[in-house]
Amino acid sequence: MPTLKQKLTLLTQNLWWTWRPEVRAIFRDIDHALYQKSHRNPLVVLKHVDDAFLEQRAQEVDIATRTDRALRQLQEFLGATTTWGMVHGGPLQSRPVAYFCAEFGIHEALPIYSGGLGILAGDHLKGASNLGVPLVGVGILYRDGYTTQQLDASFWQHDVKEPYDIDDLPIQPALDPSGNPVRVSVELPGRTLWVRVWMAPVGRVMLFLLDTFDEANTPEDKVLGARLYGGDQRMRIQQELLLGVGGSRALRALGITPSVYHLNEGHSAFAILERARQRVQNDGLDPWRALKEASQATVFTTHTPVEAGHDRFPADLAAEHLSALAEGLRLPLHDVMGLGRVNPQDHGSPFLPTVLALKCSSRANGVSALHGRVSREMWQCLYPGRKEDEVPIGHVTNGVHTHTWMASELNELLAQHLGPNWHDGIVRPDLWMKIESMDSAEFWEVKQVLKARMLRFVLERVKSMHDRIQQPFEAPAMDPDVLTIGFARRFVTYKRPDLLFRDMDRLDRLVNDPKRPVNLIFAGRSHPADGPGKALIQRVGQLSEDPRFRKRILFVENYNIHVGRNLYQGVDAWLNNPMRPLEACGTSGMKVIMNGGLHVSILDGWWAEAYDGRNGFAIGNGEIHAQQEIQDQRDCESLFRLLEQEIVPLYYDRDANGVPRAWIDHVKRSMRTLAWRFNADRMVMDYVRNSYLPAATASSCQMPPP
Repeated sequence: MPTLKQKLTLLTQNLWWTWRPEVRAIFRDIDHALYQKSHRNPLVVLKHVDDAFLEQRAQEVDIATRTDRALRQLQEFLGATTTWGMVHGGPLQSRPVAYFCAEFGIHEALPIYSGGLGILAGDHLKGASNLGVPLVGVGILYRDGYTTQQLDASFWQHDVKEPYDIDDLPIQPALDPSGNPVRVSVELPGRTLWVRVWMAPVGRVMLFLLDTFDEANTPEDKVLGARLYGGDQRMRIQQELLLGVGGSRALRALGITPSVYHLNEGHSAFAILERARQRVQNDGLDPWRALKEASQATVFTTHTPVEAGHDRFPADLAAEHLSALAEGLRLPLHDVMGLGRVNPQDHGSPFLPTVLALKCSSRANGVSALHGRVSREMWQCLYPGRKEDEVPIGHVTNGVHTHTWMASELNELLAQHLGPNWHDGIVRPDLWMKIESMDSAEFWEVKQVLKARMLRFVLERVKSMHDRIQQPFEAPAMDPDVLTIGFARRFVTYKRPDLLFRDMDRLDRLVNDPKRPVNLIFAGRSHPADGPGKALIQRVGQLSEDPRFRKRILFVENYNIHVGRNLYQGVDAWLNNPMRPLEACGTSGMKVIMNGGLHVSILDGWWAEAYDGRNGFAIGNGEIHAQQEIQDQRDCESLFRLLEQEIVPLYYDRDANGVPRAWIDHVKRSMRTLAWRFNADRMVMDYVRNSYLPAATASSCQMPPP
């Protein structure tokens, strides 16, 4: 009979717990302080908790019964005999989808992500798990993680390494069909890189992580995969070879033969060349035939409409690193290089993994309808003779994993009105019609509880930062009755976090209105090399210390999954004001509408196809002025006007019981019209129907002639 600790350990071995708040609560209740200190990592709690103390807490908060229930629910989930994927998966059942991504944001306890790309990848795995879609993830185990953001007394961002103990991660060595640990090699210039493989169950799907910390590697190569997006271009191209080539070889060593490769952004594009090389070497295929077949079975998702967001490797650097693949493909190096060039005949031009992925995939897509259009315009140069609307890049709009991001209190409220198994029908519009019958006062009470908790969290984080930099902090009285707007994302100039700061006097009047005040809560980080982004953080931080705004504007340090989850669940409204059309999608707003907040956004990314005039608020009309300075001024004016004339009055229009019924009506419409569309289940269903199944049985591809 297993002990309680053994049962708890078994519960941690599947990342299913990351989206089950009642399971996370078991470990939180064992030792709350230890749980928070460990970044809410159940493994660390079990590693450090004393057995006698565990037994005591088990009696006090009923740990044993809750653990047995959770284990039973996990086994029922894993052993389901009927899922959407079983019914609709077709050939994927015998040969799964391999989903490659440079980062995966599953939970803050597994710090191998930096931002939106990784969070989306994590939600994709969870959505596939919900639906029972046969899929495996392939990524890199970054032993140094990304970075921890720390602000100094001037609010300048410092990027601090925070390595973790690999024994504290919910991962195990991946084994081949014979039961041996998987270990593969990747050819790098003048040497061989050895790669170990780890696995992490994410519900019903498996995530495989590549690790360069192998005794056969040099000290330099051991840390090659240690830092996400670290180093210079030489390190970047080697990390991309690790992901694409090493990942493809790892799957083969594991005995997994995918029907489809889904490349989430261009970082993994070399997987296409490796898959073709395997066919040439093992099956004797003609090189171009092998490339054609690899391309037919490849789906590519591009995530950035910003030119600088696409890697460009100098010709000599790319040639040095692709020579081994070219030799294995039995093709001249210049032919392989040409696959990653806009103009294959321009032998001095850089090599772009994005171009390789677009040329060698049967299906390519952006992550929103508008982003698909922008991508067709951006990459029309690759398809001479085709009109822009004939460029073969479509779109699959992103969605978010509702169970991960929705507050448990709101989930319980929806269960009362939509039914206890409402998550099973989340993509059904008719299900969400039932939300209209929900009592507005009841909804408001739940939202106020979430908001009060979020405000306590924010104040604790801000105070902790001030204590660290040894600055006094007088906590403002953050009243839950005050309209609170959130803005949290990667800080980069085109996202314009300082748009409202163009008129400081008007901002002062807005947030400090004695009868209808407004709180603004900011969070976010910049890439370690992005000086202008760090300057924006500094400006917001310093403004929070300005006597005029000290009680109304706050900046929360070290934006991550945990910070985001708290903000999404508590704010009344979410602000997004990028330069259109540079926001590919912007999923943070989706997480807010899932928690009863309203979206206030430029008509960019997902909001351009979501806004119906009454389910949120639109900044501007979608038209773009040729001069950015004039556009910034227009958008600033539009945002102020929205806040002053629509958003603030709507929020503060209360009935005799203090309930803003018109505001709640907007929230209900927002959830009713948006929640069924912008969730991870719908997103994965779209990929299965429109990309995975066609790619699995494709009869044609976009390969150029040799």
